[in-house]
Amino acid sequence: MAEIVTMPKLGFDMAEGTLVRWVVQEGEQVAKGAILAEIETDKATVEVESIYEGVVARHLVQEGDIVPVNMPIAVVSAPGEEIDYKALVGEDGEKGVPPVEEAAVSEETETATARERAVPQPEVDTQLPSGLRASPLARRIAHEEGIDLMQVIGSGPSGRITKKDVQAFLESPPVEAAVAVGVVEAPEKAALPPVIFAPEAPPPADKVVPLNRLRAAIGRRMTEVKQQAPHFYVTYEYDMAALMALRSEVNSLLPEGEKISVNDYVVKAVALTLREYPNLNASLKGNEILQHGQVNVGVAVAVEGGLLTVVCHDTDRKPLRLISSEVRAMAARAREGKVRPDDIQGSTFSVSNLGMFNVEHFIAIINPPEAAILAVGAVQEVPVVRGGQIIPGMRMKATISVDHRVSDGAEAARFMRSLQRYLEEPLRLLV
Repeated sequence: MAEIVTMPKLGFDMAEGTLVRWVVQEGEQVAKGAILAEIETDKATVEVESIYEGVVARHLVQEGDIVPVNMPIAVVSAPGEEIDYKALVGEDGEKGVPPVEEAAVSEETETATARERAVPQPEVDTQLPSGLRASPLARRIAHEEGIDLMQVIGSGPSGRITKKDVQAFLESPPVEAAVAVGVVEAPEKAALPPVIFAPEAPPPADKVVPLNRLRAAIGRRMTEVKQQAPHFYVTYEYDMAALMALRSEVNSLLPEGEKISVNDYVVKAVALTLREYPNLNASLKGNEILQHGQVNVGVAVAVEGGLLTVVCHDTDRKPLRLISSEVRAMAARAREGKVRPDDIQGSTFSVSNLGMFNVEHFIAIINPPEAAILAVGAVQEVPVVRGGQIIPGMRMKATISVDHRVSDGAEAARFMRSLQRYLEEPLRLLV
């Protein structure tokens, strides 16, 4: 029986995706769980697995098409099966989907666009630089007018370039900054000779850099959560001497590519502590708090053009070495732009670590729809007072950001204190 493959919803705020590449072509066999296509979201390029087994009978969208979530993109059937596409997908099965145009356009613009679509248009190269988004109509106008879309600032969702943006660019193209070479003389009363400023080359002109998809998505989501979620913060300092000694001993037994990082220990400690504080392993849904049964810790990873959170599922139930290897593999895929759906979905609590940059302390913005996030600083050797004596010590600061609609300061403080038990007695993380 023929089955319809739809554009998956990869993230709670995803509205559309771009089909970057078909991995399995029409007429080819596809196994359940095999990579079917690559989808570009606001976050990353995701390898989408097939949930059906059979033959890819037809691609319903082309590479480069922007497709709303849950819209049909392909048909998978049994070999040799006769398919009534009209009955199956409500059309004749021809490729192509209506372009996703601006969310809000006037009736006059909609009518004009419909008339333009009714007339056959010449082929336009749809390949755009990575991170640049533009509607099909905007691309065609830019192609006809010889406009470089990299110079156009988009006003659509996630910085998408629309028809009106291209038209506005045509009406008022940017003017190159004028460069002046001046002479600065010392005051007459000064004894020093005048200083002549005559650079060999003019300074570089101002450069407008459009937001890429990931940066625009981060900005949109972080703005929303800061406006809607009343954040509060609790900072705690941990004695890391025992953990650093244990880490050194454990890593001496492991091959180079499998050594465990400080962040791996923190992630495991957070997961075990969250078992005791289900209210922080939660999400706010309307007037209800959803306390998640699974503990899925998200780990922030710096990627080109922004930040991505990869998710270690069932973190509290996995041994430390498995957590380390999974996070390392997911981070590598994220930096290559080839994450899998499970890599970025389902986190219930997040950890953001800037210790590798020698950052002592910072606060993080909650990753919606989660209730909290932990910001982790560097482990530093500092002077500490013990028994009235100043001695060297290893300390690390961490700050939890919490949604005040879900929890309060006392609970957050208890969480941070309970986390101390695992970080300062690290053998607990290995048993």
